[in-house]
Amino acid sequence: RKWNERLFREMHKAYMEGRAEKDPADFWYKGEIGFFDFYIIPLAKKLSECGVFGVSSDEYLNYAMMNRNEWEKKGAKIVDDMLEKMAQECAVAAADKATAAMKQEGSDST
Repeated sequence: RKWNERLFREMHKAYMEGRAEKDPADFWYKGEIGFFDFYIIPLAKKLSECGVFGVSSDEYLNYAMMNRNEWEKKGAKIVDDMLEKMAQECAVAAADKATAAMKQEGSDST
């Protein structure tokens, strides 16, 4: 989840700064489902079929399926939580910036 959030933050920041056309919040949940369905799970199936990792291959497929199911259940809330967390961080940063500006203004007038 850590890397998922980091990529989401990076892409959301790019959108907010005008460097990306689409807000990742609009497609993130479904995009992750697609990533599992069209990349992760097929890869885990291929690894299982070729047996390159022995019995661990079946575990990898199981974990991929479980992670996909968990994202399907919790992913929309996770996206909402990431957006809320970033909004709170922006509000704190804006308040800190305003406080610093007021302090600077006060020191300039003395």
